[in-house]
Amino acid sequence: MARLGSTVATAVVATCFFCRLLPSASAACHLPPSFPPAETSSTAFFCVDKTAGCCNYTTVQAAVDAVPNNTRKRSVVWINSGVYVEKLTVTKPNVTFRGQGLQSTVIVWNDTAKSAKSTGGSASVYIKADGFVAKNISFKNSAPAPKPGAQGAQAVALRIAGDKAAFWGCGFFGAQDTLFDNAQRHYFKECFIQGSVDFIFGDARSLYENCTLNSIAEELPEGQRSINGAITAQARQFRENNTGFSFVGCRIQGTGDILLGRAWQAYSRVVFAYTYMPAIVAPAGWDNWGDQSRNRTVFYGEHGCVGEGAKMAGRVAFARNLDDSQARPFLDASYIDADEWLKPFDDALVA
Repeated sequence: MARLGSTVATAVVATCFFCRLLPSASAACHLPPSFPPAETSSTAFFCVDKTAGCCNYTTVQAAVDAVPNNTRKRSVVWINSGVYVEKLTVTKPNVTFRGQGLQSTVIVWNDTAKSAKSTGGSASVYIKADGFVAKNISFKNSAPAPKPGAQGAQAVALRIAGDKAAFWGCGFFGAQDTLFDNAQRHYFKECFIQGSVDFIFGDARSLYENCTLNSIAEELPEGQRSINGAITAQARQFRENNTGFSFVGCRIQGTGDILLGRAWQAYSRVVFAYTYMPAIVAPAGWDNWGDQSRNRTVFYGEHGCVGEGAKMAGRVAFARNLDDSQARPFLDASYIDADEWLKPFDDALVA
């Protein structure tokens, strides 16, 4: 994603609460009783722990690599508490990452668009396959938050391009371009997503339900307003494309003077419903990416939101205050055809 003008400045990411999780050389092996369970006709288990001899694998990528090609089983990669410093890619379908809590199990790398030669290439974790599920785990890009006007500083924590993916109780930590919601259909439930500029971007069709959207854009002096961050940059290119981001029952928090979204492409589509918006949300709400023609083609809707930042009076002219019938298609999992693929939280879940 492009930088937000020449004045954008982002806060240094808060002190890492993951660091204390790094195991010592004498760390003991702590696994649930009788773990891992035996493989079944529908599910296989792969145990990951940084402590040598505790599980079969000490890195997440090694466990993913061990998943048989073209298996029809659900492959549950159970990842014990710890910080896993690795850059990894998932190309096999129907893989589940099961962590021990978003503050306990973390996968982290530190590439940027400059070091990786592209924004997408900077991702700490890249999911290319269909049917991916993540539960109770965090994905982080630890590259420093960019300075004002920095080039090539985009740093993706997770890139998801496979279809029918679900994230339950997960964390996504970065600054600029944290979550690359690239393509296909995705579901995010009770996730924590942190960033500064365009920190949820891409051209997927995704539902974000009861998520926390945490801005770390630079904190401004009291009473001063100068837009320095944005939550979304959705990239729908054509009217007939059925893509867009829907946020339902979410909470915006943090620092800065931020936009709900910027029109990365001409038909960008984002809806916020029943979401708490504090005063850090700029009155204008939305931005056309410097292209006036996009005022006529974007779809930026709000419905039933609350908080000081939810007031529609100062919104740009192309923002839409949706009525019940207009909002209804975006309000539940039918938006992502969930009845065709989304399974309950405890499906193939290891206690």
